[in-house]
Formats: sequence, C-alpha cells, structure tokens
Amino acid sequence: MNLKKYFVRALHRLQKGPGYTYKELLVWYCDNTNTHGPKRIIKEGPKKKFMWFFLTLLFASLVFWQWGILINTYLSYNVTSSLSIGFKTMKFPAVTVCNASPFKYSEVKHLLKELDRLIEAALERILQPTPGNSSENTSPPLDLQLWHQIPLVLIDEHDKDNPVILDIFESNQAAGANQTAAGNRTAEDSQASAGNQTSEDSQTAQDNQTAEDSQASAGNQTADGNQTSEDNQTATPPAPANMTSEEKKYKLAVKLCSHQGSDNCTYRNFTSAAQAVTEWYILQSTSILSKVPLQERIRMGYQAEDMILACLYGAEPCNYKNFTQIYHPDHGNCYIFNWGMDEEALNSSNPGAEFGLKLILDISQQDYIPYLSSAAGARLMLHQQKSFPFLKDQGIYAMAGTETSIGVLVDELERMGYPYSDCTMNGSDVPVKNLYSQYNTSYSIQACLRSCFQNDMVELCGCGHYMFPLPEGVNYCNNEDNPGWAYCYSSLRSSIKHRQICIDSCKETCNDTQYKMTISMADWPSEASEDWIFHILSYERDMSTNVTLDRNGIIKLNIYFQEYNYRTISESAATTIVWLLSSLGGQFGFWMGGSVLCLIEFGEIIIDSLWITVINVISWCKGLKQKRAQARYPDAPPTVSELVEAHTNLGFQHEDAGALPRDEALPPEPGTPPPNYDSLRVQPLDALGPDSDAEPE
Repeated sequence: MNLKKYFVRALHRLQKGPGYTYKELLVWYCDNTNTHGPKRIIKEGPKKKFMWFFLTLLFASLVFWQWGILINTYLSYNVTSSLSIGFKTMKFPAVTVCNASPFKYSEVKHLLKELDRLIEAALERILQPTPGNSSENTSPPLDLQLWHQIPLVLIDEHDKDNPVILDIFESNQAAGANQTAAGNRTAEDSQASAGNQTSEDSQTAQDNQTAEDSQASAGNQTADGNQTSEDNQTATPPAPANMTSEEKKYKLAVKLCSHQGSDNCTYRNFTSAAQAVTEWYILQSTSILSKVPLQERIRMGYQAEDMILACLYGAEPCNYKNFTQIYHPDHGNCYIFNWGMDEEALNSSNPGAEFGLKLILDISQQDYIPYLSSAAGARLMLHQQKSFPFLKDQGIYAMAGTETSIGVLVDELERMGYPYSDCTMNGSDVPVKNLYSQYNTSYSIQACLRSCFQNDMVELCGCGHYMFPLPEGVNYCNNEDNPGWAYCYSSLRSSIKHRQICIDSCKETCNDTQYKMTISMADWPSEASEDWIFHILSYERDMSTNVTLDRNGIIKLNIYFQEYNYRTISESAATTIVWLLSSLGGQFGFWMGGSVLCLIEFGEIIIDSLWITVINVISWCKGLKQKRAQARYPDAPPTVSELVEAHTNLGFQHEDAGALPRDEALPPEPGTPPPNYDSLRVQPLDALGPDSDAEPE
C-alpha cells in the first residue's frame, strides 16, 4: 500500500476534520474545542477577533507561568514537620559513665615523669619565683629534647607591630651544645625572628588584659634567673628596662613547626596561661600514650569494680558485671549499662525515680593527673542502644559530693529520605569509611565526621590521631616517628576547607531518638549521715573498718523517665502529586475555563499536526526523487510502438559489452508478443496488397 495513502487514511481516522492543511486544522480546532477563548477568535468580527486573540494569548501565558511556579515548588521537595504525643512503655536508654580522668596518676606517673618536671619548671619560669624559692638548683637536669619538640614560648606584645618571641627555656652556650637549633635561640635571635611574624599573629593579643594578668603571665623578669652551665639550667628572658607592670603585655603560646629546626612554624596563642599549659600537656601526653598498647592503657584506667560501688535498677539489684566496658580515648575506661549488644534492652516498668537506675560511683579524685584533668567528676551520657557514646560532644558532668537526679523525656525524630532530605538509614550510602564499625555500633553523624577527619589526617600527616580509631595498617602519631604531626594536626583542625568537605560528605540519620534531660543536684551525703554511709561504703569496697572514702570522690546518680509521654517529630511531604495535579487544573480552569479534556484536545491537534508534517515530508521526498530521475534521463520516454519494435526485432536489442557472439546468442523466450497497434491505423486502399493480411516472414 502506498505509504502516503496510509498516513492520509490514518490522519483522517484520527482527525475526522474538514481538511489536511495547517490552517484548516487550526480553524477546525478553534471551532470544536471546549476551551472558551479560541471559539470567539474565529466567530467574532475583526475588532473583537483581535481582542479575543490578545486575551486568549495573555491568559494562556498566565497559565503557563503559574504552571512553572507550581512544578518548581513540587520539585523543590519541601517538607512539613508535625508533632504528635504518644504514651507507651519505652526502652530504658543506654547509660555510659566515665571518670573525668582517663588514667590513674599512680599508674602512668612513670610515663609522664619527665613531662611533669618540664611543665613544673616552665611554670616556675612563667611565674618568676624569687631566687631563694626556686627549686631549679636542686633538681636533676631537664630533658629539653622533649621540650623542643613542642615548646611553649612567651610573646611580648607591648609593641603591637613588632612582637618579640621569648623562649621559656633559653639554654646557655655550654648547655646549648646538646640542643637542637630550635632550642638554642637566644633572646636576640627570638627578637629578630619576631620581626618576621605577620600582623595576624600580633592581633591575637587581648587589649583588655589587666595589669595583674600581665604580671601573672610574664612575671617580674629579673636577671637573677640565670643559672650555671654545669646544672644545665636556663636563662631568664630579660625584662625591658624602665617599664611598669601595666605596660607589660605577655602571652603564652604553643609553637608548632612542620619539623624540628624548621622556620615553617605557627603559634597557637591563648588568653590565659592555664589554657596554654593544658593544651601543651595534652599534645605531649598524646604523643607518649599513643605508643602504649591498648591493654596496658585499659589496665592503667579506673576499673569497674573500683568505680561502681552500688547499682540498683528499679527494684532489682545490679553490679559492675551488668556494665559493658569500652575504652574511650578522652576518658579512659567507660562503662555502659543496657547497651543491648549481648542481651535484650531493658524496659522501664513505670515512670518516676523509684523505677530508674541508681548508681553510687567513686571517682578517686586524689589520683587524678594534675596537668591533664583539670575538672573532677563523672562524665555520663544517655544514648540509644548499640550506638557509640560521644561523651565529649553530648555528655554531661556529675559533680563529686552530690546526688544528681536526671529526669528523661524522649523525642523521636523521623526524617524523610531522598529526595526530600539527604539523610541515610544505616550509613551504607555515605562515601566516608566508618572507623567506628569495629565496635559494631550503628551509624551516626558524629562517627562519620571523626572518621572523615582521621582519614584526612592519615592522608596528609602520614599517621592517625590518638583520639580516634585507626584505619588498618596505620600507626598513631608521636614525636619520635612523626616530628611534625602536631603542626599538621593543628593546620588540619583549623582548615575550613577540610571541615566543609567532611560536613558535605556525612549525612544525618533518618530516624533518631533524643533524650531531653532535666537535671537537679543536692549535697550527698548530708553532714548527719556521711559518717555511717562512708563507713559502709568503705567496708564494702575494701573490707576495711576505716573510712577510705570522702566527699570529694563520691557521686550518686538517679536516672529515670519523668513520664511515659513521648514526642514524635515527623516530616511529611509539603507537596504531593495530588496537590500538583489539583493546582495545575485549578489554574487552567480559572484562567482558560478548561479541563483535562481540553488538554487531550490540545494533544490531539499536536498529533494531527505531526501527521501532516510527516505527509508533507514524504511528498517532498518523493518529488525530490522524481526530479533526480528526470535529471538522470533528460530524453523523453519511449513510445509504445518503440517498445514493441524493440521486443519483436532482435536486431534492435542493445548488446551489452561482453555479451555472447551473435551465432551463440540464446533464442528469445517464448511468449505471446504484444499486439501490433500500427495495424489499427487507417491506410489508403491502394497501399494494401493481396498478401497484406498475411503475417510478415
């Protein structure tokens, strides 16, 4: 069948209109559509026709504009939050308790002995004792090699434009032969190098520092602090002459270099010497403790049987065996109640303090590390079962000598996933490798951020930080194997770029449970009852009739549900496909008076236009083909008589090159020849002979 005829018939079946041109199709559509405007265009006079054409075009534009806004609103995938309150028996949260001090000082003193001597000598230099009160004359020589790895320096900022950097330990020439180039800097060398500091370093000074703070941080510097070379002692930084105490502006800073003896250094300034000493001690102790095996670190921490003196959950007694021990780098040994790893999580039978968890803890404050743990108490956190406790971010302190009551309310968060939010169900779609998976805990954004930071530090610094889990085949950083690790760590921690990369890579969990706490405290035990309570607790712990406990080490905790009402904060889609369709239809009906059928009619006219276009293309291709054929054969086509002559007269046939010789040519195929139409022509009588009817030989 001819292709053009097929398309024409198909178009006729679909359209059933009066014509097949674009103009006729458009007129037919305007006359038959259910939309109000087009009918008036073809039926009104010239003036009204122009007016209705303008109004129809204007309102159609408004419809498409509104449709664009609605579709864009739908594709933005906004959500609405709803709050609902329910009542049910709930699982008791996992409770993690730790000591504020990660280790017992009696267990780690041999590791931190030289570090403690250094910081004590540095504090004496900072506070500038009188020569008669100084203990440097009788103390053994200091290990300044440890000091020069991460030194503390004084920054003299009385001249804001040219701050002077003074080494706290400035060795004389005899002692300087055994020191590194960084440790041999004299006051003049420090003053010369201070001129190379940027204005950014000089701006870290606090202008509102009082005269007493200046004296405490810098001290009344005298020349009496210079010691002999035999004792390997240090010289006191000289005080500027004719300067009052109000004019002295000194600040303590930690000097971090990319490697020992390098000029590529940065200074971490602090407004208080207490902050600087704590930060410096943490960096140095981290380097020392990172080389200690994990089991040895666990042994040096506070053990459960010594820390947990009493336990009661509801009406059932419990003890330290009901807690799961984990090692936390910030707080040492931590113990988790109701973690749900090995057994089913416990339910709370009723709200109220009588049905919660009661603990009595001994933190042994007298055995704290003096320069590492400046706060005393217990660190605790409430969290979900099978989740890792990040006490540094979400934990709270319980003060010694008090009874701390914690009332708990539960908030359940339900977020919508993709495409409404970028949350994750279990962390499987997060590009960051979760280093906390070795604890078999669930995914959390805190674990992701710390894993991302540790991975970046391994990549940039070549080692891992002591406070985070390690990837396989990587060691913790220390001053001996990685001299510039502190500089690299400080640069990475202050880098906004790397921090933003980690934030963009990590995702929130879609479902989360948060515990809101109401905390109240009271002195415990009271003065009237402390005698018998301390006697009983001391006997139960040490089997001693003497009192071995005191108010500075005892903490009582009460953790319970305030009520069984829980709040669920859930997200739902602000725009759905039903909302989109109804909004699109409402705008179309309001501006054009149309409906879904009108859209179908519009689709029909588009299909008809496509059919007409296809037919026109086919006709154009066929005409082009005929033109090409005429150009190839410019002569007129042969007549019927010429075709008959060519068929009956073999000599008239064209012989192709390479054909067989004439005597070997095949005879013509048998068949009835076409009639001789020339015999039908009228001829004169005298031209006909007697044998004219005979067939020619």
